[in-house]
Amino acid sequence: MNTQGLIDLTQALVRIQSPSGAEGAVVERITAEMRALGFDDVWVDANGSAIAVIHGAAPGPTLLLDAHCDTVGVAAGSVWTRAPYGGELDGGYIYGRGTADMKGALAAMIHAAASVDRARLAGRVAVSATVLEEVMEGVSLRTVMEAVRPDAVVIGEATQLNLNRGGRGRAEIQLETIGKPAHSSSPELGINAVHAMLRAVDAIERVPLGQDPLLGPALLALTDIVSDPYPGYSVIPSRCRVTFDRRLLPGETPDDVLAHLASFPTLAGAELRAGLALGEHRAYTGAVLSGHKFFPAWVFAEAHPFVQQSLTGLRAAGLDPQVRAYRFCTNGAYSAGVAGVPTIGFGPASEGDAHVVDERISVDELVVAARGYRGIIDAVLQAGS
Repeated sequence: MNTQGLIDLTQALVRIQSPSGAEGAVVERITAEMRALGFDDVWVDANGSAIAVIHGAAPGPTLLLDAHCDTVGVAAGSVWTRAPYGGELDGGYIYGRGTADMKGALAAMIHAAASVDRARLAGRVAVSATVLEEVMEGVSLRTVMEAVRPDAVVIGEATQLNLNRGGRGRAEIQLETIGKPAHSSSPELGINAVHAMLRAVDAIERVPLGQDPLLGPALLALTDIVSDPYPGYSVIPSRCRVTFDRRLLPGETPDDVLAHLASFPTLAGAELRAGLALGEHRAYTGAVLSGHKFFPAWVFAEAHPFVQQSLTGLRAAGLDPQVRAYRFCTNGAYSAGVAGVPTIGFGPASEGDAHVVDERISVDELVVAARGYRGIIDAVLQAGS
C-alpha cells in the first residue's frame, strides 16, 4: 500500500471545501484518484455520490465500504490555530475540517481497496463517497446500495480502530403548542403558547428513557424554540414550536416516540401536537433528497458471521480491536436500520474528534485504518473462503 499516496490524498481532500450540498469539487478529486488507482468501474450517481468497484477473479459476495465526503462548516467566531482547510501535516497529525469526519477514513478505504490482489478475490469490493450525510444520515446511501447491491457494509466513521456492531439512531421531532392570541395588556384573555410549551417540556424532560446494554441510553435534547408571531409586538404568542434531537435505541419506531411526546400536559385550553421534522436538501447535482427525519438504531450480535469475519480480518492485519457501538448516528441507519444488510463500523479517530476546532487525524491511525480495511476485505472476499 502506498503510504505517501494515502497521506497526499487525505491532505488534498481536506483542502477542498465540501459542505453538504456542495461536494462536487471533492467528488471530482475522489473519482480521479479511483481511476488513477485502477478501479474497474468508477461513476457518480444522480445524487452526486462517487462509487467505484473492483472485481475479483472469482464470483462471490459484494462488500461495500462507505464514507461520506461532506463536512460541517467552520463555526463563525471559532478560533483555529491551523488553517481549517489547509491539510497541514505537523507532529504526526493532519489538521483540517474533515480529517477525522471523515475524509481520512475515505482515503484509507480507497487505498485499501486499490491494493487488493484480484486473483485472490472472490466477489467485488466497492467504495462509496456519499453526499449529504451530515444533514440526512443514510439517505444518499440508499441509491448507492440500490446500484451496488452489497451483501455487507463497512461504515468508516470513527471507532478508534475498534469494531462497532451497532449504532444509536436519531429522530428530529417537532413539538407544537397552539394557544390563543390576545393583547399583551390583557394576557388573561389569551392562552400563551410559550407558557404551555414550557410546561410540556418540563414534564417531558422528567421522564426517564430507555437504556441498551451496548448502545447506552436513549437521549432527548431540546435544540431550538420558536414562538409565533415573532417579533411579538404587544401580542400574546399563539403558537410555539420546539425541536428535539432524540437519540434512538433498537426497535424504537416513529409511533413509539411521537406517542410518548404528545401525551404530556400543557396549560388548560392549549393544544399539543408532535411530529417528525421533514427534511429536504438539494444535492449539488440538482437532485432533491427528502423524507422524515427518523433514522433508526441498529445492532448485530457479536456472533454474527460478518462481525466475526471482520474481527478475523482486523486481527490478521495486526489490530486488536474491542467490540463496541456508535453513540451517534451514521449511514448505518440506512444500511442496517432500514435495509437490514449486515453492517459494521471501523475507522480511525474517535467520535469526539468530529466537528471540533483544530480537527485532526493521526497519520499512524490513518495508515493502520487502511491496513484494517484491507484485512476486512481479505477476510470477507478471500477466494475459497
